[in-house]
Amino acid sequence: MTEQYVLDLREVDQTQVTVVGGKGAQLGGLSRIDGVRVPDGFCVTTDAFRRIMAEAPSIGDRLDQLSRSDPDDREAIRTLSARIRRTIEGVAIPADLVAAIAGALARLGERAACAVRSSATAEDLPTSSFAGQQDTYLNVVGRTAVLRHISRCWASLFTERAVTYRQRNGIDHRTVHMAVVVQRMVFPHAAGVLFTADPVTGNRKVATVDAGFGLGEALVSGLVNPDVFTVRHGEVVTRAIAAKQRAVQALPDGGTRDVAIDPRRQRQPALTDAQVVRLVRLGRRIEAHFGRPQDIEWCLDDEGFQIVQSRPITTLFPIPESGDQENHVYVSVGHGQMMTDPMKPLGLSMWQLTAMVPMHEAGGRLFVDVTRRLASPASRAGLLEAMGRGDPLIRDALETVLDRDDFVPSLPDAAPGGSPAGGAPAPIETDPAIVTELIERSRASLAALERDLATKTGPALFDFLLEDFEEHKRVLSDPLSLQALMAGMEATWWLNDKLREWLGEKNAADTLTLSAPGNVTSQMGLALLDVADVIRPRPEVVAFLQGVEDEGFLDEGFLDELVKLPGGTEARDALESYLDRYGMRCVGEIDITRPRWRERPTTLVPAILDNVRNFEPGAAERHFERGRRMAREKERDVLSRLRALPDGDRKADEAKRMIDRVRTFIGYREYPKYGIVSRYFLYKRALLEEAGRLVRAHVLAEQEDVFYLTFQEFHEAVRSHRVDDQLIQRRKDAFRSYHALTPPRVLTSDGEAVTGAYRRDDVPAGALIGLPVSAGTIEGRARVILDLTEADLETGDILVTTFTDPSWSPLFVGIAGLVTEVGGLMTHGAVIAREYGLPAVVGVERATRLIRDGQRIRVHGTEGYVEILP
Repeated sequence: MTEQYVLDLREVDQTQVTVVGGKGAQLGGLSRIDGVRVPDGFCVTTDAFRRIMAEAPSIGDRLDQLSRSDPDDREAIRTLSARIRRTIEGVAIPADLVAAIAGALARLGERAACAVRSSATAEDLPTSSFAGQQDTYLNVVGRTAVLRHISRCWASLFTERAVTYRQRNGIDHRTVHMAVVVQRMVFPHAAGVLFTADPVTGNRKVATVDAGFGLGEALVSGLVNPDVFTVRHGEVVTRAIAAKQRAVQALPDGGTRDVAIDPRRQRQPALTDAQVVRLVRLGRRIEAHFGRPQDIEWCLDDEGFQIVQSRPITTLFPIPESGDQENHVYVSVGHGQMMTDPMKPLGLSMWQLTAMVPMHEAGGRLFVDVTRRLASPASRAGLLEAMGRGDPLIRDALETVLDRDDFVPSLPDAAPGGSPAGGAPAPIETDPAIVTELIERSRASLAALERDLATKTGPALFDFLLEDFEEHKRVLSDPLSLQALMAGMEATWWLNDKLREWLGEKNAADTLTLSAPGNVTSQMGLALLDVADVIRPRPEVVAFLQGVEDEGFLDEGFLDELVKLPGGTEARDALESYLDRYGMRCVGEIDITRPRWRERPTTLVPAILDNVRNFEPGAAERHFERGRRMAREKERDVLSRLRALPDGDRKADEAKRMIDRVRTFIGYREYPKYGIVSRYFLYKRALLEEAGRLVRAHVLAEQEDVFYLTFQEFHEAVRSHRVDDQLIQRRKDAFRSYHALTPPRVLTSDGEAVTGAYRRDDVPAGALIGLPVSAGTIEGRARVILDLTEADLETGDILVTTFTDPSWSPLFVGIAGLVTEVGGLMTHGAVIAREYGLPAVVGVERATRLIRDGQRIRVHGTEGYVEILP
């Protein structure tokens, strides 16, 4: 194929990223939109860049050195990248390439002032903007200067910031190439940036315009604060006019300088309202062409607006597909399930197929559409009450949306509303046999599933699973199970409300529920203490586990290696027994694609070693007994104080009935999730066997590729023995990009991420506000831990993390307190914190960023705030 070194911008479109880079492809696409003016210009293609790189063979060795360097070794990266840049800038541009560029320049005008702009092949893409990673040069005049600045643009692929960005994002330096865009220079009266969606809230109906005098470099470089206009429905709804003291202007002989603005003009708007509206209308046309919200750089000259760049806004959270033009309000599933990370497609579709309500996917997360329930007054009250108990920030966000009278329609009540949460306890007896029966039903259902799965393969397996998903839902919706769950929670609420009213005591139920029987999640944490008791007296096993933690170890064969050590058989048997009971668990367990402890037992090693180091033998039993004793003492104290009150005998009798009720049922709160995850593990093993068959049949490259197919697509692949490899790769790329997105608690169909607030004024200045979920106050060292496998805790530490699901429970036995960014009164972390008597505050926005690892903090678990101590 003949190499093309130069292409006119009008010959280019957005499909040609590999030829002209992201910026060039976007500009080419822009130049094809009717009514959009783009400065004339041309692209020096990636073929030219490769030609230059081939002229300097020493670059290959330096790229190898760069790839091997540590992204955190700034000195090494600075030195190597500087050498590569000097080498590129020192390469003489071949004569035929000079001639091609000179011919394109002549068409612009030999002495035309130009903007020379880098355009990398991994720049301005839908999933990564790379904004500011390479260089742009303005007002470059004359062929010699243009050629010199083209060389600088090629070299700017290896600026320190660009190299570090690629290394941190796992991008091979050799896969990224540099094109250069050369355009006729615009000398504007005003310039700036237009966002076709609000970059802060994500609202797609709101556009914002930043504007300043002169060239846009004054805004980009931070030299001046811009005027800021907000536009909604074709009208300017807010404006903030800045004092613009400086501007960047072009010099007659090339280059730019910043100049002072006449004081009389400084507070004049850079644009009129009419111009702002006209610009936004232009932006909407560009947005429609590219199919997503855009970050647009614009200039205003005598002839109107010119567009000098448009890139996707990569930080916006996607909107669930609704299939209509109506307003919708979505609530995050992940915030309720304690798993706000993105899920792979198989995990998303499995949760959707087994969930009790319809769920919508966006950004690798799931959302429930609550619009109809908000629209009906009766169901609205129940929804807000339930959301408020689970996560006050979600309730506040929903009320914020409701305050906008025009967004949620008002509908008549579909049916009489049920009693609000926290009303009369569910009508079942306080009988421990009910819990025993429910657990036996769940075990029987799981045993039947395991037997049936052993006989199913191929398409028949998927047909069977679709039937079993209905059995899964039947187990979850068992009326007796729901009554038992509500009985425990409502008794907790009753005790907290009444004992506060009668005795002035906050969160009394936190102590009354300590060491409640039958809590499978708290038992899981204590059981790992028993495993540590087996390992502690066996030094060779401890040393082996320390090696596993320090150096990493393949999970295959991990347990088999143990038996080769003195005492290793006993250690392996203890771990095997633990995995038999809890091996289906893991962090983010609602996503079936996440590796389970049984699949990756080394995940447990850090927690086991912490237990070996921090506890004495028999700690599990002592821990449980201490909690039970404290609960009994609290019960005696409460009942005694109640009897001393007017009408005290009645109050004490009612409280005693509720204490018995909460201790009977609150432990069952954790069992349905245990049943779900146990069922999921059986599903997963059967599905992975099918994936293995596809790999052996050369349909799939590797087993875990099926994680990037939905359940329905996996079913079809097994039936047809065909898979779209490109679809799998696109899904992998998308999944990686979703990690950069922060899922909102509440999201509207306008794309607005609605953030709730606690609206409290009863906390000390500077304190971090959250939801009190487990009483008490504790002071200690904060350990900010985002990955369970990196836990390194000492007795008395306070765990600070994004969210905790049941898999974090083994850490709870050794900490003194808990702070999370996500959570509610009855979510798993809160339940286990109360079970273990740990002061805890959840729902603390940005806790893992505001609290530094190792800082001393004070957790006020009764009042619901955290203080960072000097």
